[in-house]
Amino acid sequence: MTAAPESPRTLVEALALAGLVVLYAVGRWVFAWRDARRRGMARPVGAVLDEDGPTGGAYGSFASYRQFAGFLGGAVVVLLIAWLTRGVVRTGLLWSVTPLLVVGLAYVDFRQVRNARSGV
Repeated sequence: MTAAPESPRTLVEALALAGLVVLYAVGRWVFAWRDARRRGMARPVGAVLDEDGPTGGAYGSFASYRQFAGFLGGAVVVLLIAWLTRGVVRTGLLWSVTPLLVVGLAYVDFRQVRNARSGV
């Protein structure tokens, strides 16, 4: 018995994984774009595309303990849902909670970049 398959077994699983990656990227873009507009930049899209954040750190590839805790906490929540539920309840919870966790991680990553840029 395997807890997690190595690759998606169906087209729907592959599209769901690709959708989560796209959701993360769009979330980061929206957070950065709104921040650039709030700061009064003339070209907020250009500011979003030029955004670079810190890489690496004391927490492995995570730049802060918040990123690490968010990733670990999200993984625990998804595993608990998958382990404790079955059928339609599992599907409904995973399809609603997982995107929220991904957007939350995108926000934590965006905040990390913004704080690094402002020197906080």
